[in-house]
Amino acid sequence: MAILTRLEQQVLISYQTQFGRYPLAKSGIFSAIILALTFSSVSLAENSAKPMEPQTAAGSEPTIAPYLREDAPVFMLTAAQFREKFNTTYPHMALAEYQSIKTLEVKSPLTRAASRINSTLYSSVALDKNKRTIRSLQLTYIPALPTEEKAEKPETLAKVEKYNRATLTNYIAAFINLLEPTLTAEKSQHKAIELLEKGKGTPFYQQTEGTLRFVIADHNEKGITFAIEPIKLSLSDK
Repeated sequence: MAILTRLEQQVLISYQTQFGRYPLAKSGIFSAIILALTFSSVSLAENSAKPMEPQTAAGSEPTIAPYLREDAPVFMLTAAQFREKFNTTYPHMALAEYQSIKTLEVKSPLTRAASRINSTLYSSVALDKNKRTIRSLQLTYIPALPTEEKAEKPETLAKVEKYNRATLTNYIAAFINLLEPTLTAEKSQHKAIELLEKGKGTPFYQQTEGTLRFVIADHNEKGITFAIEPIKLSLSDK
């Protein structure tokens, strides 16, 4: 059995308290949150002018987004405002309320919240602790684990996997289209497919589009995380 870090234990306790105790291993929600937490430490590192390795003592709690600068850009939206805007635009893909995730990191400039879309897909946000605005908006897909109780046929599993990945692609496209309205729905769909193809099998792949950065972290059978984040343009970009 894997040994959980202090942060993972805290997130697990918090999630069980807020959402009830259910088989997290089967639902994948704990893995999704931990994957997104880990991913933030990588993707948000790009905001640092002088990257450095995170310094953590043995047995100490890892930090969330350790490289994030205080002046890193944010979307001028809270999680609640983004959800309302998204659900108005895409009522057939409505997001549930983002629920806060408590951690031991009282000194972190970020707070976390997550929303369950279905049994294999979750959205999470990294929020500025003071203003509660979004610094990173993410989608995490965790493939369904096979169960001993019900052995599915390979062709059935393939169909389910194809459907789940199509759902992930559609949500990525919707997030892109909502936050980059200059891209049409069709172009946003093509962008989502392109990102997943180019980021396939890579722990960190990024593209920029105007003032946005798109990132894919593909951990194969452990899952895929997509992030969309604001970036600062240099004078040469303007």
